Amino acid sequence: MKKMWRVGLFALLGVLLLVGTLPLSGQAKNPKFSYGDFSQVDIGKDGMVATAHPLASEIGADVLEKGGNAIDAAVAIQFALNVVEPMMSGIGGGGFMMVYDGKTKETTIVNSRERAPAGATPDMFLDENGKPIPFGTRSTGGTAVGVPGTLKGLETALDMWGTRNMEQLIGPAVKLADKGFPIDSVLAEAIAENKEMLSRTAAKDVFLPGGKPLQEGDILVQKDLAKTFKLIRAKGSDAFYKGDIAKAIADVVQDFGGSMQVSDLQKYDVTIDKPIWGDYQGYQIASMPPPSSGGVFLLQMLKILDEFDLSQYDVNSVEKYHLLAETMHLAYADRAAYAGDPEFVNVPINGLLHPDYIKERQALISLNSVNKNVTAGNPWKYETGSANYAQTSQPNDRKYGETTHFTVADRWGNVVSYTTTIEQLFGTGIMVPGYGIMLNNELTDFDAVPGGANEVQPNKRPLSSMTPTIVFKDNKPVLTVGSPGGPTIITSVLQTIVHAIEYDMELKAAVEQPRIYTNNISSYRFEEGISKDTIARLNEMGHKFGPEPTTIGNVQSILIDHEKGIFKGVADSSRNGAAIGINLKGERK
Repeated sequence: MKKMWRVGLFALLGVLLLVGTLPLSGQAKNPKFSYGDFSQVDIGKDGMVATAHPLASEIGADVLEKGGNAIDAAVAIQFALNVVEPMMSGIGGGGFMMVYDGKTKETTIVNSRERAPAGATPDMFLDENGKPIPFGTRSTGGTAVGVPGTLKGLETALDMWGTRNMEQLIGPAVKLADKGFPIDSVLAEAIAENKEMLSRTAAKDVFLPGGKPLQEGDILVQKDLAKTFKLIRAKGSDAFYKGDIAKAIADVVQDFGGSMQVSDLQKYDVTIDKPIWGDYQGYQIASMPPPSSGGVFLLQMLKILDEFDLSQYDVNSVEKYHLLAETMHLAYADRAAYAGDPEFVNVPINGLLHPDYIKERQALISLNSVNKNVTAGNPWKYETGSANYAQTSQPNDRKYGETTHFTVADRWGNVVSYTTTIEQLFGTGIMVPGYGIMLNNELTDFDAVPGGANEVQPNKRPLSSMTPTIVFKDNKPVLTVGSPGGPTIITSVLQTIVHAIEYDMELKAAVEQPRIYTNNISSYRFEEGISKDTIARLNEMGHKFGPEPTTIGNVQSILIDHEKGIFKGVADSSRNGAAIGINLKGERK
């Protein structure tokens, strides 16, 4: 039955403020605030939006309804997420936007990954004794800030495919920042958990008014960010990469010990990349090439698993989770040894995915026990060239990053799968004074100990795990997948694809099926819903899952059913996301 309750976003907020339902400043009058009857699953005939925040989904849907395409909607969504998820992504960070062009049938990536400034050095994360600086310290200083790329990426995407200008698409985000919005539980929790980090910088005046963290239901107003967006609306990306904003960014980075100069911002540019492709169960998968490790090792894991006929085992079985864990160990060992920025190092992509190499890795998996001596293999046997780096040992102190993924499809056949980030929650915690921009800590994605494929070098892009992916059948896009979660991203995408294709699960069920993550035999995570008996039996085999579950990732996905002519959108329940379908001959469903 069609729902008549949804009204325009800003009209809704205006009414709530007028009647006093929401506070105009600090005190929360409604700690259980809800954005209303937004759905995590929706169906549309003329398009679909799925994001981790209902206000961003609403803004993207409005763009599609008014005739904009998927790329237009994606740009508006990213600006909106900068406001409503300031801890996850924004113009102080970077990302990977994968676009399928419905007209040309080409799949292209706008790569806006951050780069190290010219003053960065391979040993900048080592102390005076040559030891790695603890992650909590190195991730919150100026040396952690990479030159941001998101805004340049948005502008480039609009130039290539957009039908609306940035002035129009940034407008809703300006209003959200200027007038404020009620914060949800995810943002409230992030502010509380990072109070100490935020209190060191200009961010304290925004998120900690009077020294107290904003709470769920409070109105978050970001006047400085609104001012920045207005400057961008008037002058485009030059307002950010040149002039006063660039100087303010460089100055605050230097204040916190970094080397960034205005010239680093002036020189920044995106790259236009082609996806890395692979086959799985009769589907073609387009994913992210280096400097992301996501696509290479997603495809490697799918190829390893393909020979084990995984669906012969129950989706909740010990056998299934064991095979997943063993495959992850092999892939992450290779990832640590061979992945980096291809502008600087040789990445043996063909060797890592070569059928004979895959067979070598498969032979290391036993159905009955854990391989406790996993090491990187030698893909160079199946590759031209050689490594121009060594294998290094890194400290195991890095925290899992959090970011955001969203996806859009339109009635013209365009599809966007976009993962975007500032790395840790609130990045470095450094806010640019007077401009409201949270700065990333992406350079801590480099190795702390130099010498390997992912060592720090000037202008180099740090290794990423972001894995925006589009799955094709008969050369048509049928599924988009992506997730936040640092190195866990790859396994969240992997398991969603396995559940949807191998197990033929309905999309929401495939997204919600409990996931695991393990990158070595000492580091394990699992989600609620996997039975204690299953965990106990896995540990009896030699795995080391801990006693308590956690949340892994936040998948946003769209299923495109070409036969029925519908889009099905799904937002992961681990955040307060929303899927909104577009039906132009009637109101939204």
